Amino acid sequence: GDTVVRLGWVLDPLTAAMVVMITFVGSLIFIFSVGYMSHDENFTRFFCFLSLFAAAMLGLIIANNLLLLFMCWELVGLASYLLIGFWFHKPSAAAAAKKAFITTRIGDVFFFLGIVWLYSETGTLLFYDSGRGCLEQDALAKMVAHTTIGGLAASSAIGLLLFCGAIGKSGQLPLHVWLPDAMEGPTPVSALIHAATMVAAGVFLVARVYPLMEMQQAGVSEPIPLTAVTWIGALTAIFGALVAVSQTDIKRILAYSTVSQLGYMMMGLGIGGVAVGMFHLLTHAFFKALLFLGSGSIIHGCHEEQDIRRMGGIQKFMPVTFATYAIGMMALSGVPLVFCGFWSKDEILHSAWHYGPSKIPFFLGLGGA
Repeated sequence: GDTVVRLGWVLDPLTAAMVVMITFVGSLIFIFSVGYMSHDENFTRFFCFLSLFAAAMLGLIIANNLLLLFMCWELVGLASYLLIGFWFHKPSAAAAAKKAFITTRIGDVFFFLGIVWLYSETGTLLFYDSGRGCLEQDALAKMVAHTTIGGLAASSAIGLLLFCGAIGKSGQLPLHVWLPDAMEGPTPVSALIHAATMVAAGVFLVARVYPLMEMQQAGVSEPIPLTAVTWIGALTAIFGALVAVSQTDIKRILAYSTVSQLGYMMMGLGIGGVAVGMFHLLTHAFFKALLFLGSGSIIHGCHEEQDIRRMGGIQKFMPVTFATYAIGMMALSGVPLVFCGFWSKDEILHSAWHYGPSKIPFFLGLGGA
């Protein structure tokens, strides 16, 4: 028979927090871009792509069903391809854009399979629909009761497939390889991708479908999808931190730092719930945007030099940039009490310490802090 597709928007606390973050941080990046890109001959094309990027991300977070979310999800991927490869005459930029596009598509294939499977199980893709939504109790109970290959509940299998989409978009192991190369785009693009839009989409997806992720099948001590989220997040956090300290390019240092912090967010979602993971996403967006925009100013001031070994003594010539960058670095480092990064990281580590199955995620998170 006919299938009615109902597209709409939802405004709950999760969406509201993301809307405020994206619009505020995005506005600052747009303002910074006016001066930063003023001498580029493709100024208009840049802002066209940047606006598409922000609009697609806003559409993704207000979507009331997985179909609309997936459509905006793909638009975000398309916009990122156009922006990373904005200077397409550079072979490295063109290669980085293709790498990002292809790598994230790997996760998107599994994401799409999860959506199709979810629809076949529940008959709807609406999140909430007066008790008939795919994230409401009746649908969740039905999926937990239905077992698949190897005795895995349908809810667990679908949750893992959806998480694969988040792995690609949010640069988790092993699909993190595109994120550092995304630095080939203009600095405002790096700020938007790494702070407010693309990488936040994967974390948001896990938070949005959290009721599905936390469903526990019989005979298993912990929800399987959340266990996967926790361990992949913890491993990504320590891996990104270790690689970051070995880099000399200022933007690649920040890129691997983002990989590490995204692992933190995923670990927070897996062990502490939506509030813990999203708290770090929101704090990270502000200080990471500050760091990327600051790095853009430093690169301009140093005549396009990006090697930190050649940047000594900048404080004398750029005191304001030095002061603001120091604030961002202390927030990223989690300097106690004063900076927001401390509070969100502390909440994640607190949850990790009380994580029942193992203390290993705590020590991995502590090492990556």
